[in-house]
Parts: sequence; C-alpha cells; structure tokens
Amino acid sequence: MSDQEKTQGTAPPEPEEERHEPSEDDDGSRMPFLSHLEELRSCLVRSAIAVGVCFLGTYIFKEELYQGLAQPLKAAMPAGAKLIYTAPAEAFFTYLKIALLAAIVVACPVIFHQFWRFIAPGLYDHERKAVWPFVLVSSVLFIVGAVFCYTMVFPYAFQFFMSFATDDIVPMLSLKSYLSFSATLLFAFGVIFEMPLVLVFLGRIGVVSSKGLKKNRKYAILIMFVAGALFTPPDVVTQVMMAVPLIILYEISIWMVVATEKKKAERRAAEEEEFTDSDPKE
Repeated sequence: MSDQEKTQGTAPPEPEEERHEPSEDDDGSRMPFLSHLEELRSCLVRSAIAVGVCFLGTYIFKEELYQGLAQPLKAAMPAGAKLIYTAPAEAFFTYLKIALLAAIVVACPVIFHQFWRFIAPGLYDHERKAVWPFVLVSSVLFIVGAVFCYTMVFPYAFQFFMSFATDDIVPMLSLKSYLSFSATLLFAFGVIFEMPLVLVFLGRIGVVSSKGLKKNRKYAILIMFVAGALFTPPDVVTQVMMAVPLIILYEISIWMVVATEKKKAERRAAEEEEFTDSDPKE
C-alpha cells in the first residue's frame, strides 16, 4: 500500500497484529540466547521422558506389536516359511526397535505439545491459532498414510515379492531386514500424505498457485517417481505404489489450493466492500 493511498484513505487499513513477545528478564531485555537453548533442552528432556515412559508400556506388548506388523508378510509367505534372525542379539534388538517406534507414536501428543511450547512465544496471534489445527490435521494425515501403506500396499507388495518363490528358491527373511523394510515404507507413506496440507499452506502464503501447480504437473509427476525411488526400497513395484498415491494427492492438492484461492478472493472482496461502505463521502 502506497503512502498516498494511506493519506487519502483510499485503501482499507492494514490489520494490526500483536506478536506474543518472548519472556523478559528483570532488566527488561529479551530472553537471552542461552535461555532459549535451556528451554529447548527442557522440551527435549520432557519429550524423551514421555517416550521412555511409553516405552515401558509398549515393550510389554512387544510380541503383539511384532505379530501385527508381520501379519501382511506372513499371509503372503509360502506354507512353512518363517522369519529368522542371523545374529544372537538380532531378535532382542528388533523387539526393542518395534517397542520404541510404538512408544514414539503413543508419545506424539506430548512431543507436539513441547514443540508448541517452544515455538509459541515467537509467533503472531493468528499464527498461534493456526498451529493446533495444523498439528492435528498433519497427525491425522500421517496416520492415514501409514494405515494406507499397511492395509493396501503391504498385501499386494508382499504377494508380488513372494510370487518368485519356487521349490528351488525359498524365502528366508530376517527380522532385521523386514523391520527396516516395513518401517521405511510406513514412514514414507505417512510423509507423502502430508502433501495436500503442505501445498495448501504454501498456497495460503502465496508461494504456490493452482495455475502454477497445473502448469508444472508433468515435472511434479517426474519428481514423484524420483521420490518413490529415494524413499522406498530399491524395487520398481514399491516405487510405483508410492508414486501413484502421490499423483492422486497432487491432484487433490490442486483442488484444495483452488478452494483456498477462492476463499482468499472472497474475503478480500468483502474487506474492500466493507471499507468502501464505511468510508465517509466527500
């Protein structure tokens, strides 16, 4: 907005935003850098304690967690085939990793809360109000992505891989390799399901537009296949099974960005109309 517009009153006044300032010391100065580091350390310690407490509970159910994680593979394996471990401590550490991953998932609300406590003092009021919905939606999308991978991708992928077994070629999968494979896929699908939320956020702040997303669709599809190669084990099947949902999510994201742009345009038009109605006649 130009100074002339502000002087003549031809443009709507810019809303004032109050920043929630960081806490101050007795001398009136802002929280020093070391205090920020101390607050960060406290948040990390609380998060670690929450994960540790949850780990004590999840380790009790380590066998049930393992059976649930391995079920899609067991259903696809030939009769009599079993998972093995090839090192003395491999089974023990596999159970530890499964329990730890489950503990992190259970402790996510506490981790998010600590993250919020650390960043909240430096946010504007409207940004602080938007954080909790963002955290909630992102958590739901991550879980949906992981569930989609477990229920839709795992069965078909393992059926395909096990179809190469013959009388002479017998699958002998280790606990360590399966945990690494499954955890990588679950995490990767959880992350890629965040795409609509990320693109909508970028659209709201003006970094991307629906027109630009449509124009660069072919490049985006290429990037998705590259991402499928980077974030999944090195085989074509899982790469394609990741790239296809990415393409679908990209199209959904375009539609959501279009809806966001329409809302922004309507809100801007309403603000201009309100300013015009409230502007005194000369």
